[in-house]
Amino acid sequence: MDVQLPLDVVAIQHLLPHRYPFLLVDRVTEFESNKRIVGIKNVTINEPFFQGHFPGHPVMPGVLVIEALAQAGGILTQLSHQSGAEGKLFYLVKIDNAKFSKMVVPGDQLSLQVELKRTIRNMALYSGIARVDGEQVACADILCAEVKA
Repeated sequence: MDVQLPLDVVAIQHLLPHRYPFLLVDRVTEFESNKRIVGIKNVTINEPFFQGHFPGHPVMPGVLVIEALAQAGGILTQLSHQSGAEGKLFYLVKIDNAKFSKMVVPGDQLSLQVELKRTIRNMALYSGIARVDGEQVACADILCAEVKA
C-alpha cells in the first residue's frame, strides 16, 4: 500500500474510532506494512488528565502511554489491511512486560515505535517502545483483538 507520510490527525481519525480526549496519536512518521510504525503524541498541559494527575506536578499516566502504543498498533494494522475504522473496534486484551523508566510531562513529544510480532485470527501482538528525546520512557507487549461493531 502506498501511504503518504506523514499522516496527520485527520487521516488517523479515518483509521481509528478514538476521538478527543482519548485519541493519543497525533501523527504517523514511519510505516512498513505488516511490520512497524512510528507515531507521535505531543503532550501538552491542556490534556484533561493533568488536572488530577498530579496537581502542581503534572505526569502523563503510564496506562495512557501504553494506550498510545496500542493505538499506534491499531493504525499499523489498519494501514496494512487498507481499511478504515468504520464498523471495527479494537480492544486491548492483554499487556505483558510493561516497564516505565521515566516520567512523561507537558512539553514532551512521545515517539511511539510499534512492531507487529504476529497475528492470531482476529488478534494482533505488538511490541511497543515509547521514547522522549531518544530515551526510552516505557515499553510493553500488547495484544489487541478486532471486533465488528
